[in-house]
Amino acid sequence: MDSSPPCFRGYGTRFVLPCVFVPLVLVSLLLLSVDSNGPTPWFSSFSFSLPLHGGGGAHKEKDLETRRGFGAQVSFDRSGHASDVSVPPVAAPSPVQGPAILLFEHNTTEDVIPLPRGRGKRYTKLQRLELGLGRARAAIKKAFRNAGNRTTLPDKDYVPQGPLYRNAYAFHRSYLEMEKLFKVYVYEEGEPPLFHDGPCRSIYSSEGRFINSMEMDSRYRTRNPDLAHVFFLPFSVAKMVKFIYKPESFDISPIKKTIADYIDVVAERYPYWNRSLGADHFMLSCHDWGPHSSKAVPNLYGNSIRVLCNANTSEGFDPSKDVSLPEINIKTDVMADMMGGPSASHRPILAFFAGGDHGPVRPLLLEAWKDKDPDVQVHEYLPKGVSYYDKMRKSKYCLCPSGYEVASPRIVEAIYLGCVPVTINDHYVLPFSDVLDWKAFSVQVSVEDIPNIKKILMGISPTQYIRLQRRGAMVQRHFVVNSPPRRFDVFHMILHSIWLRRLNIRMHRPQVSD
Repeated sequence: MDSSPPCFRGYGTRFVLPCVFVPLVLVSLLLLSVDSNGPTPWFSSFSFSLPLHGGGGAHKEKDLETRRGFGAQVSFDRSGHASDVSVPPVAAPSPVQGPAILLFEHNTTEDVIPLPRGRGKRYTKLQRLELGLGRARAAIKKAFRNAGNRTTLPDKDYVPQGPLYRNAYAFHRSYLEMEKLFKVYVYEEGEPPLFHDGPCRSIYSSEGRFINSMEMDSRYRTRNPDLAHVFFLPFSVAKMVKFIYKPESFDISPIKKTIADYIDVVAERYPYWNRSLGADHFMLSCHDWGPHSSKAVPNLYGNSIRVLCNANTSEGFDPSKDVSLPEINIKTDVMADMMGGPSASHRPILAFFAGGDHGPVRPLLLEAWKDKDPDVQVHEYLPKGVSYYDKMRKSKYCLCPSGYEVASPRIVEAIYLGCVPVTINDHYVLPFSDVLDWKAFSVQVSVEDIPNIKKILMGISPTQYIRLQRRGAMVQRHFVVNSPPRRFDVFHMILHSIWLRRLNIRMHRPQVSD
């Protein structure tokens, strides 16, 4: 039995394996311009087509062909000016015989998708969804372009402002558009503990807490899949590791088979996976094996939105469609025990780290600094009776090196405790970096500069440090776990990241000539 307390009581129905015929489709995405050092927010694009040959189940695609760089593209510079580049579109393949299929049209510079005109024609449900998304895109683009000429948007709870954000005004507009429009359908198939459940008091708690909050949500969750903009696949890789993985076997094929079978089920019972090849579906995992498990289904790995703690671009994480999930190690339901710390003047330690010697980065940190300098206190293990959190509260900077994987719960712990996080990693996309400017409240140190950590931190003036710490206190609201969730907290920031990726997908039915 699972000894960890459940976040909630899951539900669902048992399922059987199907076999489904998959139509030929053309997919086109308008994707965010993002890089691992900090994305240019909102809109830039490339498009690709995925010819799919049906038969043998929805997840058994073959002969996937990728074409990048086709279709009109729109990009934005820092001033918000648009530059259009027109490229001849790729011709759509001839459709297979059968019912009407969905096509994903190559993007144009228009903000609203083309809709059928003429007397007697009505919008389909899908067209209504896309029309609403088109209007949201237009509003957000307008907010981004008007960076230097704007008035504060009214908000009774919080108004994003200042250097914490890449574009505070555009983010606020996007968040308000999400609140007005965004709907998520959670597939009800599957039973706990592998589905509709997840760990809530562990290093993987981000996984269980989101699943719980999404299941219980009444604002964004819809019970009508025709009204949904995205579809949530509510499986828990962490629970699968606990219940169906054979310890020390290093064989994750049972996990991958379970995920593939589940997607076969929803693809057979509903039309939504096949109409988009999974592009409007998302999975969420904080376990290290989440990215590898997604390879069970090529379109889950290549097309779907993957919300992952292990946001490692060297291992296939694509920040233009995937979402970096904050790793939060929750040990108690009383969040107050993890929050708060003294002011800058009451933090005598320059930098602090304590943790195991594993992964590619930590051995280098321990070799350079372990028990060598009273200002840079680096330990593999703390002496008995010394509180880890108290050490963080007494430190100006908290070192956050990668472990086995790129993510570290120390980043969020540092933010909680008023300690400026110092990230030390390669290929890691920081959470919410399409909205937040991490350089405004944290310090990034390359792996090569580990021997120079003290010099780097001592080079930050007291005024700069106080500014970093105060901004860290301001950004804290975006990483707090609330039950139930509150506006702008970590649950809603995760949803907003998914919302941005969904804005980049345009779908419509093709016009059929007589």
